[in-house]
Amino acid sequence: MKRMRWLALGTAALAAATLAGCSSAGSGDDKTVGKALTVWVMGDSSAHFDALVKPFEEKSGIDVKTVAIPWDNVDQKFTTAVASGSGPDVIQIGLSKLRTYADSGALLTLDDAALGNYPNLAASNFVDGVAGDATAIGGKIVSMPWVSDTRVLFYRSDILSTAGIDAPPATWDELRADAKTLTARGDGSYGYYIPQWDSALPVIMTWDQGGEIVDSKGKIDFDTPAFDKAVDLYTGLYSDKSVPTNSDFDQTQGFITGTTPMLVSGPYLAAAISQAAPDLAGKWSVTTVPAADKDTSLLAGSNLGVWGSTKNKAGALQLLDYLSQPDVQVKWYEADGQLPTVKKALEDEKLAADPLVAVYTKQLASSRLLPLVPNWDGETGKALLDSLNSIVLTGANRDDALKTLFTTTSGTSAK
Repeated sequence: MKRMRWLALGTAALAAATLAGCSSAGSGDDKTVGKALTVWVMGDSSAHFDALVKPFEEKSGIDVKTVAIPWDNVDQKFTTAVASGSGPDVIQIGLSKLRTYADSGALLTLDDAALGNYPNLAASNFVDGVAGDATAIGGKIVSMPWVSDTRVLFYRSDILSTAGIDAPPATWDELRADAKTLTARGDGSYGYYIPQWDSALPVIMTWDQGGEIVDSKGKIDFDTPAFDKAVDLYTGLYSDKSVPTNSDFDQTQGFITGTTPMLVSGPYLAAAISQAAPDLAGKWSVTTVPAADKDTSLLAGSNLGVWGSTKNKAGALQLLDYLSQPDVQVKWYEADGQLPTVKKALEDEKLAADPLVAVYTKQLASSRLLPLVPNWDGETGKALLDSLNSIVLTGANRDDALKTLFTTTSGTSAK
């Protein structure tokens, strides 16, 4: 997702000006709904978000100013905002960054007292495993679910059929075998795609081998038999020459052209394919991730938090309540291709009739969060990818690379 949806925001001067303006985004005190809210959304969804909140603005009289933050700039923008004490009123938070954001102390605690007047924000309304205590940090809830994301297997049914593969692979062993068959189509063809920036994939593979990456003491531990099997699978796809090795490979175009007719990704990819290649309708589909001992996938997505020093607490919570209405969540999926977190939205008749959503919903039932460690992307996840990519791309010794990974990540607290 990050590689597909970045948007340039501008110069450092523009960033500084944006930050300076945030401190005056709201008006009134915590008990008064002010007339303005600044919302930071990640990626390039600001135009769609503006349209989504227009009914809220008209009904509430609150002006919502949307600021798009490119995924590459998220950490810098957040760090600067914390240091200056001036942030937005509402901020989108990728779940892999939730621990870091919570540890900063910059977000408002969303306890029962704060949420008492906002029934749409009750934890029971959301998909299991992503609301309330499930994403509390240090016993404090500082965010509400916004959009969900689970990884599923995308496949080109037309290309698999031509290659003599009648059904998508149901197990990881079948996927590896099918990938070799598809690679044999000729030069420039591959069977599968591994995003070199996606630290979730080897974790999914580990879960599916029946393992964990967090030990009984709540610490990160990759030194397990299940992870070793996952490494065999991950590196084996490369040794089979079934995956491209160039780091700038475009997964959307690779799928559309058929160069890589299978990959594991999220619902946002379906929207990108449909938009870029409508003529492929009926020639591709999705299914749940391949299984080994299990068929567990990733529960990801984004939450929304309220800046602790906002001058418009009531307005911010009112906006979160609006965004959690089932019909609003359905509209967001239709506009931006991002999956709802509200159970009733997933049960909406329009979504329920969509065969893709049926697969997403089925996969969500057996999906899990990445461990809520500090700075997963920049530390634990990066160490994981550095280790695996050094083996498959530069020929590093497997044992040495994994030993470095174990040493670097061992003992990291998962919550």
